[in-house]
Amino acid sequence: MRGVIFDGTRTRVVDDLEVRDPGPGEVLVGVRAAGLCHSDLSVVDGTIPFPVPVVLGHEGAGVVEAVGPGVAHVGPGDHVALSTLANCGACADCDRGRPTMCRAAIGRPGRPFSRAGERLHNFASNSAFAERTVVKAVQAVKIHPEIPFTSAALIGCGVLTGVGAVLNRAGTGRGESVVVIGSGGIGLNVIQGARMAGALTIVAVDANPEKEAAARQFGATHFIDASAVPDTVAAVRRILPTGADHTFECVGRTELIRQAVDLLDRGGRAVLLGVPPADAEASFRVSSMYLDKSILGCRYGSSRPQRDIALYTELYRAGRLMLDELVSRSYPVEDFAKAADDARHGRVARGVLTF
Repeated sequence: MRGVIFDGTRTRVVDDLEVRDPGPGEVLVGVRAAGLCHSDLSVVDGTIPFPVPVVLGHEGAGVVEAVGPGVAHVGPGDHVALSTLANCGACADCDRGRPTMCRAAIGRPGRPFSRAGERLHNFASNSAFAERTVVKAVQAVKIHPEIPFTSAALIGCGVLTGVGAVLNRAGTGRGESVVVIGSGGIGLNVIQGARMAGALTIVAVDANPEKEAAARQFGATHFIDASAVPDTVAAVRRILPTGADHTFECVGRTELIRQAVDLLDRGGRAVLLGVPPADAEASFRVSSMYLDKSILGCRYGSSRPQRDIALYTELYRAGRLMLDELVSRSYPVEDFAKAADDARHGRVARGVLTF
């Protein structure tokens, strides 16, 4: 079968990949569509250290082909969206409703794939850049069959992370102000999450002026072209003189993390979503934090995937959550190199690979 692999040196589309049958508590899914997220590219460029060789992809949707013993909530033929977290469901964090903190979901990649006798790792417990993948049952969430796979694929990372950061982590409320730094796939979902939460002022900041139309479509009330202003913080302050209730850094650059902190109003919260290099360090003025400001890390939108994916699909069907508009372009998997190049250079908010 076809799949996209990274061997530590180069990324290739191969057609001789194999995946094992599902074991107890596992599901075999025929992937129909997979979103290309910058986290996949971060594995390739070394920003996210990961063992190789690895089958990439972590944002997908497809059809259940087989289930292992003990799986009852989905069966062959069901349409599913995939989450990236293989939480155990039994540890203290899972019991507290914090599956994103489950230690079974962090740093323990399996190796269900093989190629020419060599075993390959799966990325983010998912590996959606393959025609078939094996995931833990808890990662497969049944969705309505009317939802296009290309749209459903984006729920499992971009929507869960962006919308979840607003609703679950920041707790953004009605009438509050939000600044979103970066208007890519994650940023657009932060923007629409803020709109859904009832934020009054939503300022999108991006160095690419071509992203303004999408940012406003998803709910931004203002857009700042960071490439056209000498001081982004000053430009935002002209809109929000006392600062923002919530800021979200969606790019992964330390200087932008500093901007997110500097733009906070009293009692404001800066939420970090972008992924800088693992050894990156950021700085901020400590004295400014004594006005009840907070800097919050956020893993996967602090989500509960089985609950949240089902919720977001119903919001989509009710016309309250935008998914189709997130898909900038679909690419056959053989065009992965083109899709990756477009994503790296900001030509698409979210490209989707199809099988």
